Amino acid sequence: MPLVAGVDSSTQSCKVVIRDAETGALVRMGRAPHPEGTEVDPAAWWQALRQALTAAGGLDDVDALAVAGQQHGMVALDADGRVIRDALLWNDTRSAAAASDLIAEFGAEELARRTGCVPVASFTITKLRWLRDAEPANAERVAAVALPHDWLTWRLRGYGPADDETSPLGPVLSELTTDRSDASGTGYFDSVAGEYDRELLVAALGHDCILPRVLGPAESAGTTPSGVVLGAGAGDNAGAALGLGARAGDVVVSIGTSGTVFAVTEAPINDASGTVAGFADASGLSLPLVATLNAARILDATARLLGVTHDELGSLALAAAPGSDGLVLQPYFEGERTPNLPDATATLFGMTLASTTREGLARAAIEGMLCGLADGVAAVTALGVQAERLLIIGGAALNPAVQAIAAQVFELPVSIPTPGEYVADGAAAQAAWVLTGTRPTWTVSTVATPTPDYRPEIRAQYAAHAV
Repeated sequence: MPLVAGVDSSTQSCKVVIRDAETGALVRMGRAPHPEGTEVDPAAWWQALRQALTAAGGLDDVDALAVAGQQHGMVALDADGRVIRDALLWNDTRSAAAASDLIAEFGAEELARRTGCVPVASFTITKLRWLRDAEPANAERVAAVALPHDWLTWRLRGYGPADDETSPLGPVLSELTTDRSDASGTGYFDSVAGEYDRELLVAALGHDCILPRVLGPAESAGTTPSGVVLGAGAGDNAGAALGLGARAGDVVVSIGTSGTVFAVTEAPINDASGTVAGFADASGLSLPLVATLNAARILDATARLLGVTHDELGSLALAAAPGSDGLVLQPYFEGERTPNLPDATATLFGMTLASTTREGLARAAIEGMLCGLADGVAAVTALGVQAERLLIIGGAALNPAVQAIAAQVFELPVSIPTPGEYVADGAAAQAAWVLTGTRPTWTVSTVATPTPDYRPEIRAQYAAHAV
């Protein structure tokens, strides 16, 4: 019984699942926390990965492993393989002005044509431009740029700084690897041609540098020093699509720290408005995606304000009428990526004596979160993506109030897959693919299918206060 491991190195933690390569049955798992903040020393990810692997029982009986990780994070390395500064994460918005500068220089349509994306503050390309402008001495030292999953895969193979006992093979930067899905989120990769756009890289950083070699979906990145086969890895959303077995007609809504809406399509998507990012998926196809900075954190903040648990928040929300008696929460607590408003704050509209209740606020929070994601679904389908079913994943999807209100906010039939670590599962599926040469077809079960109850007035009320 060959075993495979999948890693999800996310914003908040590192999760490891170990599964039977043939059936997908979960054998064991482990996790370790990541530090908070929008900039993190990558050494913390490496430490957490090793802790999570230990918690999962180690790799002695594992044949293959792949890493999926948070997209966009800038890991800048010097010629000796050392991290130059803390990595700026996807949710760090300090490079918003840099994004505007790049769009002014090249034009939104041209950038969308060349890379499938119009950059916002999340993208690696804007972080490199910020580094060039804000920390020029650090920018000059950059010999290679990697993403979180690229760097972790490199470290697993035994590479890293020469003075680090966990990197016996030393700082061989040319051995950095990545995959199409994560490379497509940099802002300087053409996923259709399968090539980096070096002109855009130089425009951002100020000079050329080593970039990870882009591997195919079933291509091995090499092995660990102990002989475990390593897959190419993937960006987190592409990993989730693999873990869910998402196919044409499925639209996935992920409610995590951030919110994402994505679909697997055969044809690439170019959206010059920048609303939909034309990313690649981890199977060789495309993954048009809309991302919001604010998702489950909206519920966290509201539950904290009301002094209740998430279950209690849901009960309060279901006690209020659809539309919350006119109360609307525009939930841009940490700025926003879609719409591109990095300096925005949250706003509560429609406060009256009747609407300003604990129940109304609880429901407005859930409606505001879901309406923002519903706008993302609409943006994806407006570009011609065929949508037949909506899969909602993430911890918040298990809340009965979120399920019931989702059936009122989304026009599509809603399905809630059984809770799981789908990003890590996708990485494990990729590891099995690399090991056996065949993409696995593991079964994903469903825990809920709320009765469709579409209420267009909820979306209309939210849209009336759109910025």
